[in-house]
Amino acid sequence: MKNYLLISLISLNLITSLSLAQEVQLYTSRSFQSLEPIITAYHKKTGVNIKVTTEKYADLLANLQSDNNIADIALVVDAGNLAQIAQLGLFQAYDSKALTQNIPSALRDPANLWFGLSIRARTIFYNPKTVKPEELSSYAALADISWKGKLCLRSPKSIYNKSLIATHIADIGEEHTQTMLKGWVANLADTPEKGIFPNDTALLEAIATGQCDIGITNHYYYNRILEKNPDFPVKLFWANQATNGTHVNVLGAGILKNAKNVDAARLFLDWLSSNTGQEILAKSSFEYSINPAIAANPKVSILGEFKQNSLNLSNAWIYQDKAIEIMNNAGYKD
Repeated sequence: MKNYLLISLISLNLITSLSLAQEVQLYTSRSFQSLEPIITAYHKKTGVNIKVTTEKYADLLANLQSDNNIADIALVVDAGNLAQIAQLGLFQAYDSKALTQNIPSALRDPANLWFGLSIRARTIFYNPKTVKPEELSSYAALADISWKGKLCLRSPKSIYNKSLIATHIADIGEEHTQTMLKGWVANLADTPEKGIFPNDTALLEAIATGQCDIGITNHYYYNRILEKNPDFPVKLFWANQATNGTHVNVLGAGILKNAKNVDAARLFLDWLSSNTGQEILAKSSFEYSINPAIAANPKVSILGEFKQNSLNLSNAWIYQDKAIEIMNNAGYKD
């Protein structure tokens, strides 16, 4: 009887382990709709269920720190957010040959705590009725007095701008970055919003309606507008092509320290970085693949090729507090 009970318990534990191994709990700040193609494709290939919980980043971060957290993987936008999760000790390292080979070193954590899976560029947009592309060159050049009253920016509270400024500090130094920011503030357009907009879409629309001539946003917001309105009267300019390249950031992921399905989570991340995973991610979004050999969505390819800044994105967190400080000192506030 004791032997039978022992065998039954062993069998039950094995079945439970196999069952758990057939699912991965994914917590994300992205919508389920944006991830559905990749999740469906992976399930079809492997039979593994990717169970998705979607929340705003602040809520997601709180849940990852709670005792009730059951997440295996956190998938969020921006290296600043990914590095914050790592800084809190919530990710575990994964030394993967596949991820190391497939993902450029600039787009992953130096300690292998998180990995970029797709690329978004934050660059300059302009009104072609009032600005000629040959007048544009770099982010820093937007501080020139010739742009006075013509510049619009997104709120400094945005993680996208915090990361942009943090990586500038790492790249060109604190003094030059602060000088640039003071010039930006001096050049803000006189709009009801004082030249500061709550999101990239509102900023692009302000350029289109002539409230300002130039601004800085993520490229995919522009793609979303173009999909609905191909005649949208705003153009893109790739910043810093003659120097260190356009600022890029990532959608990325890491495996949680307390993950229950570690092996399954590892296999899923490896697959996301593979050619197959990258092709699906690229085709189903307006973001660029981490693999330059993988073609972007044709609606993104029309934006043209550009040189990316190669600075490691961990700097988006390392210099984030300093970025906030010098933004405040420069008067870049809501």
